[in-house]
Amino acid sequence: MDMETLGWNSFFQQHLDQLSDKEAIPGRIIRESKNLYQVYSEEGELMAEISGKMRYEAQDASTFPTVGDWVALKTRPGEDRATIINLLPRQSKFSRKAVLSGGVPGSGGKTEEQVLAANIDTVFLVSGLDHDFNLRRIERYLSIAWDCGAAPVIILNKADLCDDIDSRRAEVEEVAFGVPLHTVSALDKTGLVSLEEYLMPGKTSVFLGSSGVGKSTIINSLTGIELLKTAPLRESDQRGKHTTTHRELILLPSGGAVIDTPGLREIQIWLDNEGMENTFRDVMEFAEQCRFRDCSHSNEPGCAVLGAIETGDLDEDRFQSYLKLQLEMRHLSIRQNVKARRQASKNFQKKIRRIQEERKKGLR
Repeated sequence: MDMETLGWNSFFQQHLDQLSDKEAIPGRIIRESKNLYQVYSEEGELMAEISGKMRYEAQDASTFPTVGDWVALKTRPGEDRATIINLLPRQSKFSRKAVLSGGVPGSGGKTEEQVLAANIDTVFLVSGLDHDFNLRRIERYLSIAWDCGAAPVIILNKADLCDDIDSRRAEVEEVAFGVPLHTVSALDKTGLVSLEEYLMPGKTSVFLGSSGVGKSTIINSLTGIELLKTAPLRESDQRGKHTTTHRELILLPSGGAVIDTPGLREIQIWLDNEGMENTFRDVMEFAEQCRFRDCSHSNEPGCAVLGAIETGDLDEDRFQSYLKLQLEMRHLSIRQNVKARRQASKNFQKKIRRIQEERKKGLR
């Protein structure tokens, strides 16, 4: 299998060359299931598991392989199996917040980063042009996409169900600040040709969006076969059904690769200020004009943000969306600090035990 078509480049080769084990070969994770990983490699498709050493040294869930990751493999002669001995550095990643049980009392649990897809070039943000169209959700996805290191592209699907496409496009363009925007109908297979420029050999894209927006239908249209299961909306509330239950890297006839993800209706963010600054550029520009540098934009005199809302230059709902994401980021920062302190304490305790053990050996 041609590794360059899969996205292998000099960046990954450089890191592979630095490993002490020179017999290791590269592989790319296409699917994960419990403790096993399905991997593409130059020796074909393999089932792989993580080495004991790698599992022992893993700091948290984010340091385990995920779909799209490049890894170093040791193959097993005569078997279609391999052992993953190293996770190569990621060029980009899409992450969300995962709250685990057993956290600090009152903090809502232990917060960890969950990497959903790695080494992606384009993030397709899919939104339906039906009743489920939600501008605030698009802002949320944009914040995450900007922060993951890949280029965002917005797809407005179900054009066949919208009577005023131009109006919807104008609404999205007001908050997207130049992000490429494509209107398609996966059902009618119209507009999909405009996506081909992002699906070239060596390039990887990920599709994000709520359940029912048509991600799987779009991917089926791009592959030319009914590769992924699709389902109609629920009659009870017209919400999308979860037809994708796992993440998977799929090779396209064009040579590119796409990663399908389960629908994420209320995704929990894992990002820093860069994603916010790109998504809410207008809010940031108004904030810079406030009289006070630490303005909270609530009731201070000379607040340019509140002034822009009063004059209609800034939409109130958009500002509330900005505040909501800022609050989530603040809570995430608190949890990360708690985790960092706990990890530092563990590392210190390990260091002390190691010194004590070495001291005992020296006294023997």
